[in-house]
Amino acid sequence: MSLLLSILAQDILPIFVVAAVGFVLARTLRVDVRSLSRVTFNALAPCLVFNLLVTSRLSSDEFGRIVLFTLAFVTTIGLVARVVAIPFRLDRPLLAAFLIVVMFSNAGNYGLSVILFAFGREVLARAAVYFVTSALLMYTLGILVASTGRRSLALAARGLLKVPAVWGVVAAGLVIGSGMTLPPGVLRPVEVLSGAAIPTMLLVLGMQIERGSWPERPGLVAAASVLALGVAPVLGWLIAGALGIEGIARQAVIVESAMPSAVITTILALEFDVAPSFVTSVVVVTTLLSPFTVAALIALLKSGL
Repeated sequence: MSLLLSILAQDILPIFVVAAVGFVLARTLRVDVRSLSRVTFNALAPCLVFNLLVTSRLSSDEFGRIVLFTLAFVTTIGLVARVVAIPFRLDRPLLAAFLIVVMFSNAGNYGLSVILFAFGREVLARAAVYFVTSALLMYTLGILVASTGRRSLALAARGLLKVPAVWGVVAAGLVIGSGMTLPPGVLRPVEVLSGAAIPTMLLVLGMQIERGSWPERPGLVAAASVLALGVAPVLGWLIAGALGIEGIARQAVIVESAMPSAVITTILALEFDVAPSFVTSVVVVTTLLSPFTVAALIALLKSGL
């Protein structure tokens, strides 16, 4: 019990303090969350993805295993979510919303912060690989899924070309592939914007919580929450074992897979108009419940299981 309380107080509470600032800003000053989410979507997130890609340093074997884990995990939990959604008979926008909130966890602002506080910088480096891969999937597959809620598959695929984060990935690939060294005049502004991404996403989270209301479909919200907080970490545990991921890399990927639904899914839902109130409800519910599920998981991992 003392370990759980320590994890809650030292590793998770600071994250919610920042989110609370966003909540207060929205409640007292009526700060426009849509404008802030667009700043994040179009400027901060692509810089964050680019910066993490060009500065990551890991062995090729470990890097490859974590990338493979992320691909396998996101695909598997997405398939499970699609099967679970069948009895609900969802229309296209709501089905797209259901899939993205289950498939994509808050691996960035929440996950990276929790892992840094709970396990330290070595584990954080591994978690960053998961986050970068997840971000790539979010800004490709996630946007494709979200946009098909209102568009045809062909239009959704073409819409990817208009997403800044996709070009951030392309730019990072060119830099890494060519081996070039970016001058400080280019890299420092990117680093500044990248550093603003995580706290801004936390502020958006707090603002979305302030906007939250009792969900119109509580059963569907409950189903998504159980998948995100209950089924996802079990799948992560099994996939990590199947891929032979051990040690600190195992800690990183399992904790990342157990994070609540990603804040960025609320931004995607707003951008593509796919049931934003439902997505916000799932993000709020999973985020508020996650301190207990994540703390229990961290305690298990620290005990050597």
